[in-house]
Amino acid sequence: MTTELITQDLVDLDLTGTDREAVVRDLAQRLVDAGRVTDLEAFLADVEAREAQMPTGLEGGIGIPHCRSAAVTAPSLAFGRSRSGVDFGAEDGPAKLIFLIAAPEGGGDEHMKVLAALARRLVRAEFKRTLLETTDSAALAAYVSEEVAP
Repeated sequence: MTTELITQDLVDLDLTGTDREAVVRDLAQRLVDAGRVTDLEAFLADVEAREAQMPTGLEGGIGIPHCRSAAVTAPSLAFGRSRSGVDFGAEDGPAKLIFLIAAPEGGGDEHMKVLAALARRLVRAEFKRTLLETTDSAALAAYVSEEVAP
């Protein structure tokens, strides 16, 4: 199993879900398929519990659902792009760029480092433009890895 934070198989450039739960489930399934999450339902419950504390939508069309979970085997980042946008609770509207951060329950603060790195990059127009325009999932995974990996 790879230890890279994000790989091509964790990227969905055309999410079909229309609500937060469906989109998170789609991205979480990619983590399961990659062997990074062992129990889909337990992981989704942990993501939902974290989301209930405070919405994870950021200004500018970004959603960053995240959690620590016993179901996570390795720090991971899944990315999805939604044409229509999905409500993650941001005041300025739906998210078109969605990052699902999965951290092992007993892990350190890796997911907070990833979250902070993402937040710093997402204020850059060039970073967001690349995420919106890239049509190759392998290239996008490599780009995000280069920009965000701790």
